[in-house]
Amino acid sequence: MGVLMQAFYWNCPEREKRDGQWWNYVATKVPEMQAAGFTALWLPPASKSANLGGPSMGYDPYDYYDLGDFNQKGRVKTWFGNQAELTALIAAAHAAGMQVYADFVSNHNSGADAEEVNPLTKQSRWTKYSPLSGRFPRDWKSFHPSPYETFDGMTFGDMPDLCHRNPRVYTGMIEHAQWLVEEIGFDGFRFDFVKGYGPWMVKAIAEVRYLGKSGPGLKPFCVGECWDNVRTIEDWLTSVNTFMDNPISAFDFPLRYRLKDLCDTFGFSLKTLAQPGTLLAERPEQAVTFVDNHDTTQEESNGVIHDKLLAYSYILTHEGYPSVFWLDYFNHGLARSGTAHGIEALVAAHEKYAGGSTNILFLSDDLYIMQRPGHDAQPGLIYVLNNRGDAWGGADVQTKWANTRFVPVAWDGGSQAEPHVKWTNQQGRGDFWAPPRGYAVYRPDH
Repeated sequence: MGVLMQAFYWNCPEREKRDGQWWNYVATKVPEMQAAGFTALWLPPASKSANLGGPSMGYDPYDYYDLGDFNQKGRVKTWFGNQAELTALIAAAHAAGMQVYADFVSNHNSGADAEEVNPLTKQSRWTKYSPLSGRFPRDWKSFHPSPYETFDGMTFGDMPDLCHRNPRVYTGMIEHAQWLVEEIGFDGFRFDFVKGYGPWMVKAIAEVRYLGKSGPGLKPFCVGECWDNVRTIEDWLTSVNTFMDNPISAFDFPLRYRLKDLCDTFGFSLKTLAQPGTLLAERPEQAVTFVDNHDTTQEESNGVIHDKLLAYSYILTHEGYPSVFWLDYFNHGLARSGTAHGIEALVAAHEKYAGGSTNILFLSDDLYIMQRPGHDAQPGLIYVLNNRGDAWGGADVQTKWANTRFVPVAWDGGSQAEPHVKWTNQQGRGDFWAPPRGYAVYRPDH
């Protein structure tokens, strides 16, 4: 399915001294990401935000149609740039064969221009929005509680929640999505905080057939942030995908927390990776897998701290749609470009070899070996994960390939010595090894 790059992290324009220049900066990295094998970018919310207390990451939207060209909320450009710079970035990504996904924040708003009394509650709230773009103005009836609906299942801080049952709000969301695809050039959406509003709103946006740059009938890729256990995520997916011809995916948060335990918890049993309870295990075709993101790393202790490449080796060899975090790839140096020891080599292995369903060949507390048998142009691979910190680990396993030579293409761990080339016998058996507290990926050399 490709490999997604989350092309931002929390406060990235400030931390990299690129206020108003983030779109331009990401554009300079497009050739490098294309060469590495990335197939899509996920960008932060592009609309002008409330900017309360300084420039914002965009999760407090104010004017959906101001992408950095109107002087409001304390500045003209967004923290990331303006509309021309954004469309130039998208054009560069498209020229490199990469899709671009918008972060779609439709649950709540912030930065209203005036207070209003809500007659239903008799309370005054900041709900009057008069954006300079002149598009999608809002008043108290646009938010919960509204004459159209009084129940609001989950709020996001103290920001007023949009009432999508209001026909003007519902239409406003659909029209905004159309504008992002048809005018700005996005290819899909990451839906923020989907537990805060009805899944039917996401379904409606996903079902629109957009007039894309390449022609009519474009189906956007859609993924929801349902930060919960696998049962809740599956329930959300079922509700949004029933009678749907453009199925929506979800981020695999349960798998992410298992991978954090793999990396950060002493004595973690690799048998846990084969247990149910993750989206990858239950619905791999709808799982967007990841190791960290802008939310999990806002507090350093919540991110994956140790041996993070173990987690990346897992998601970049298994099924699902893997997402790589910009901070890890570029800032933390885990790309390790030009070597077999980092994310770049794992992305290449995913794109070239990781085809077919996952078959576990060996499993113990300290050793995990699986094969992908191949599909279409991807010939398959064998993946070894070794949790022993003091020695190489491996086992003799039964593969689908008889009399086949296997070449290591990606590996890392306590030793960076190259694993040996392996052969399977006439019955398809062979022994495959990985470095101490490390991994190895082998490809069949047909």
